[in-house]
Amino acid sequence: MEQDQHSDEEIRNILSMKNVAVVGMSKNSEKAAHYVPKYLMNNGYNITPINPTAEEILNKKCYPDISAVDEQIDIVDVFRPSEDVLPVVQEAIKKQPKVIWLQEGIHNKEAEDLARKAGITVVFNRCMLAEHQRLS
Repeated sequence: MEQDQHSDEEIRNILSMKNVAVVGMSKNSEKAAHYVPKYLMNNGYNITPINPTAEEILNKKCYPDISAVDEQIDIVDVFRPSEDVLPVVQEAIKKQPKVIWLQEGIHNKEAEDLARKAGITVVFNRCMLAEHQRLS
């Protein structure tokens, strides 16, 4: 699978943003959708879990969807299958985040183009944890 064309400097700039909404965050500590945001939290990020099936994850209030979040969102970090990304991005655009980050293995050209047209930077097929460790 291809990957976005961002330079390390651009990724570093993105990683300097601290308010991250995690769509598809998991209660299961074995899953990347749990341990990646946990790692980010432990490294100074303000994580907002988005999961309609949970009340709370990692002692953080869980929201059913992005539009329910009141706080400013810098990055929407997506842990959903590629085919489920379009409605997530359509909803995220309304919150005007600076970045939509599609985790490793996730790529949806239609959703990515839509986000870019709305002036949002798109990162795809990369893991925030791996990039943070690689560039720190």
